[in-house]
Amino acid sequence: MTTAIDALRASPLATELSPAEIAVLADLVVVRDLKDGEVLLPEGASDSHLHVVIRGRIDVVRDSGHGRNTLHTLEPGDLVGELSFMDDAPRYAALVASGPTEVLVLERRDFETLIERSPHVVYKVMRAIMRVAHRSQRRLSAQLKDFENYLFRTGGKI
Repeated sequence: MTTAIDALRASPLATELSPAEIAVLADLVVVRDLKDGEVLLPEGASDSHLHVVIRGRIDVVRDSGHGRNTLHTLEPGDLVGELSFMDDAPRYAALVASGPTEVLVLERRDFETLIERSPHVVYKVMRAIMRVAHRSQRRLSAQLKDFENYLFRTGGKI
């Protein structure tokens, strides 16, 4: 099993953190093992945890009238639930382990205890979260533009 310190060092959360700051954050996180097919979070659930995929993969899936559709697969180093971590918004899709998986888990309430005693850690971690969210937004914008270009070129014909 991966230690919290090692998992943090390898994660985007520690990009700007010093070794001492990583140790402070490591006291607040846990490493969770998931079995293949285990649901990390069901669709529609509200959650205040931030997860980082350490090992394995997490499928982002939605149930439809035609079965379960995988929308995206998260790989080691990817953040999971970064937006819900900040605003408790319900999950638009379920998160399901694809094979044996390890995730790093940070509870927002625990993280908020650092505001008074280690505000620089909070600031640096929030910057890391926003970089990831911004990168996702850019990727989605590029995909939307590609889709629009495809529709324009083909007239929507497949």
